[in-house]
Amino acid sequence: MTDIKSPALLYAKGFLMFAVGTLASILLLIDRFDIRSAILLAVAVWGFCRAYYFAFYVIEHYIDPQYRFAGLVDLIRYCANRRGNRSSRDLQ
Repeated sequence: MTDIKSPALLYAKGFLMFAVGTLASILLLIDRFDIRSAILLAVAVWGFCRAYYFAFYVIEHYIDPQYRFAGLVDLIRYCANRRGNRSSRDLQ
């Protein structure tokens, strides 16, 4: 599969992801509306946004500027390889 290069398609994809997240949040709150559920949902969304920022901005710009991620699977592989390289380096 190739990368999407069309700005219009990228905006459409971003809007659709936003719409899915909004709809899921609304449905969760309709199903079980109380202040605790609303706060926990907000904290979960905030936490995942910060994790995404860390995975795709902090690592590429501050930890390892040469590495480029294509997705979460690449991030997992990168972290696993770094752990393996660190262990073998410590043994020398």
